[in-house]
Amino acid sequence: MSKKAVVIGGGLGGLSCAMRLAADGYEVEVLEKNERAGGKLNIRSGKGYSFDTGPSILTMPWVLEQLFQSTGRRLEDYMKLVRVEPQWRTFFEDGVSIDVTSDLPQMLSNIEGVSEEDAKGFFKYLQYCQKLYDLNRSSIYSKSISGLDELRGMHTVKELLAMDPLRTMSQSTSKYVKDKHLRQLFDFFIMYIGSSPYHAPAVLSQLVYVQLGLGIYYVEGGMYNIARGMLRVLEEQGVPVRTNAKVARINTKGHTATGVTLEDGTVIGADLVVSNLEAIPTYYSLLKDQNGAISTAKKLNKYAPTVSGLVLLLGVDKTYEQLQHHNFFFSANPEKEFHDIFNKGIPTDDPTVYIGVSSKSDASQAPSGKENLFVLTHVPPLKTGKSWQAYKEEYRELVLNKLERMGLTGIRDHIEYEYTFIPDDLQNLYGSNGGSIYGVVTDRKMNGGFKIPSQSELMSNLYFVGGSTHPGGGVPMVTLSGQLTADLIKEKENTKKAAKPHKTKKSV
Repeated sequence: MSKKAVVIGGGLGGLSCAMRLAADGYEVEVLEKNERAGGKLNIRSGKGYSFDTGPSILTMPWVLEQLFQSTGRRLEDYMKLVRVEPQWRTFFEDGVSIDVTSDLPQMLSNIEGVSEEDAKGFFKYLQYCQKLYDLNRSSIYSKSISGLDELRGMHTVKELLAMDPLRTMSQSTSKYVKDKHLRQLFDFFIMYIGSSPYHAPAVLSQLVYVQLGLGIYYVEGGMYNIARGMLRVLEEQGVPVRTNAKVARINTKGHTATGVTLEDGTVIGADLVVSNLEAIPTYYSLLKDQNGAISTAKKLNKYAPTVSGLVLLLGVDKTYEQLQHHNFFFSANPEKEFHDIFNKGIPTDDPTVYIGVSSKSDASQAPSGKENLFVLTHVPPLKTGKSWQAYKEEYRELVLNKLERMGLTGIRDHIEYEYTFIPDDLQNLYGSNGGSIYGVVTDRKMNGGFKIPSQSELMSNLYFVGGSTHPGGGVPMVTLSGQLTADLIKEKENTKKAAKPHKTKKSV
C-alpha cells in the first residue's frame, strides 16, 4: 500500500512537491485555505484588466522544465514561455535611463553610454557572476542543504573560496563596477529574493548572470498559467487539490506527525506532512500545542523575514510609451533606502518603484489602448502585532508623486481600476511571517545566507517547502524547493529501508 502525504498550502513549492511525491508513488492530497491555489502567484481582474498579483518575472526556466520532465511530461505542453526583451527599463532621478538586455553586445553598448570604464570590465564582471552560478548548480540547486557543513562536503576548498565568502554582494559589485548608476542597478538584482546587497553574501552576484546570461521570461496568458499547468499535472496524477480547506493544526503522536485537522473539524491521516506555510508560522500556528514547538520556532529567529510590499494594481485608460514590460524607478540614495528598510525597519521616504506592464507583451491583459500597471514598492515586514494600515494612503501618495516626478505625468487622472495589497493582506492571505514576500532574508552575518532546513528538527516526518526553506524565495527557487524536498524525503525513506534488519529463516 502506498504511503499518504498531505501538503499544507498550494503555493508553487507545495504544488511542485506534490507533483514529485505523486511521481514517486505517494498518495498525495493538497490542502489550500484560499479559494485558488498558487500562493502569492495569483490573479485579480476587473474592468477588462488582468493582473498577476505576485511574481511577474520568470528566471531559470530549466527549473520548471526539470519538474515537468520528472513526471514524464513536457513543459511546453502545459504553458508557453515568452522571452522578454529588453528585460528591464531603468529610470534614475537625475534623468539617466538604462535598458537591461541579454543581447550582450547591445548591453555593452548601453553600459558604454553611461561609463566607458565599466564597459571595458563588463565581461570580466559577468564571468565572475557566471562562475558563482555554475558553482551553485552543482550544490545549492541540486540538493536540499541545511547549512555550511553540508555545503563544505560538496565543494573543494578552492571552490568555496571562489564563492567570495568574505564579501557582500555590494562589495563584489563595487570591485568590478564604478559608475553609481550601474552599481545601483546590478545591486538591485538581490531584490529577486527580497534582501539587501549590503548584507547578502557576494555569491548572490550570480543573479546578474541568471538574468543576463539565461534571460527572463513571461508566461503567455499571464504568470498564473504556471500554477494552472501544475494543477493540470496533479489532476492527471489523480492528486486532489482542495481549496477553502484551512488546516487548523498538525496532529501528532510523540514527535511524529499523524496528519492534520481542518478548521471544519475534518481529520485527515497521513504518513508524511509537508508544509508550504513558512516554517516559523507553522510552529506557532499549527503546532502551538506540541511540546517544544515554540522553543523550536524561537531558535529560528536568525531566519528573519524578507521585505514585504505595497502593491498597487492600476488599470489606466492610456498607454505610456516610455514604459517597457518591466520598469524600475530607482531611489536617489540606495544606501539610505536599504538602511531604512533593513537596519531601521521603517518605510523609506524615497523607495525604488517597480512597474510591470504585462499588456506590453500580451494584449489580452488590458483593454485596447489601455494598460495594466502592477506597481510594487518594497517595505519592511510587519512587526508582531503591528499593522501597516496607517501607512497605506500616505505611501500610495508618495509612490504616485515619485512616478509623476519621474515622467508618468497626471497618472492619477488616468486610473480607472485600482486594487491595493499591503503587508497585512500578504500575511493574512498567505500566512507569511510579517507579510514577507520572499520568505527568509539572505544575510551573510545573521544566517550565513542559508535558509531553514527542509526537515523539521521537532517532527521526524514533517518537511517544509517554499521561500523560508532551501534554496529560498522567487518563482524558480520555491519551485525548486518542492523538488529538492521531495528528493530529501525519498533519500530519508531509502535510508530507513536500508537500516531495517533483513528477516532470515530459522535453522531447522
